[in-house]
Amino acid sequence: VAVIGTGGTIAGVSKSRVSFQSYESGQLPVSRLVEDLRPEVNRLADVTTRQFGNKDSNDYSLPEYRRLTTAVDDALRTNDAVVVTAGTDTMEEFAYWLDLTVRSDKPVVLTGALRPWTVIGSDGPANLYNAIRLAASGRTTCFGTVVMLNDQIQAAREVRKADALRLNAFTSGSSGELGVVDQNQIRIDRAPARVQQCGKPGWKTPFDLDRIARRPLPKVEIAYSYQGAGPEAVKAFADAGAAGVVTAGTGAGGLSPAMTEARDDAVKNGVLFASASRTGSGAVYDPHVRGVVGAQDLTPQKARILLTLSLARTHNEDRIQHWFTTLG
Repeated sequence: VAVIGTGGTIAGVSKSRVSFQSYESGQLPVSRLVEDLRPEVNRLADVTTRQFGNKDSNDYSLPEYRRLTTAVDDALRTNDAVVVTAGTDTMEEFAYWLDLTVRSDKPVVLTGALRPWTVIGSDGPANLYNAIRLAASGRTTCFGTVVMLNDQIQAAREVRKADALRLNAFTSGSSGELGVVDQNQIRIDRAPARVQQCGKPGWKTPFDLDRIARRPLPKVEIAYSYQGAGPEAVKAFADAGAAGVVTAGTGAGGLSPAMTEARDDAVKNGVLFASASRTGSGAVYDPHVRGVVGAQDLTPQKARILLTLSLARTHNEDRIQHWFTTLG
């Protein structure tokens, strides 16, 4: 198992052993984290480490995400599985990006922590240990990328951070977790839909980064709707050269009249929109409006990831809607 470190709270150093919120993230090397788990982790797998980066998850860019995919795929050529340690603030985006872009069907497990490594009661050591256990087991082969936190195994497409501070901050909503790790028992209750294509060409997504030109990825932004929302955000994004905009709409994707008008004007200028919901649950289906695709049950931030990759491959609206409807 190769453990790739990117930083985050799990690699954080606190001001004191009880400074649960006062800490500097991305300070400890991933080799130190794994070393702290020895000798116990040696009974799970032959574990090696690689330091990809060491900073807050908010500080990563899409070009760095692209390089992370390459690092994961490279590691999977010589290892049976990969664990990636990351910050939890944007972990759902890290996970979904890897889920869509990693080409290998070997296990990829993301983990992190809500408390820094150096405080009393840190969740980091148990999360990392369980992530290595899960990866080494091979039980998530063909699952794509999964997240292992708080003993819960969750699918990259569905998982989201729903609390700023609690240790059980991550949920998969109505879809539910994939399973749990209980001591030395790994229980899988369900699998992502893509498992049905395991071993077949259809398992891989259309987003092979080797086939996407190494120019800057299309610029995709998120505009949030609310009571009386004005047109300014959508207009500004379009004027700044956005190729796509995800709208986080009320209910099943609703927008204010001013925001709708700004969207329609931007569509005339070639901007593609993905309609998502700000509610955190439920779906927005194909709205049958020119220049707008339905984001299904993706959160706005995940819809942005999928729309970015889609626009890097094609501007065919029907094909992009198909990907939003079927991937996962």
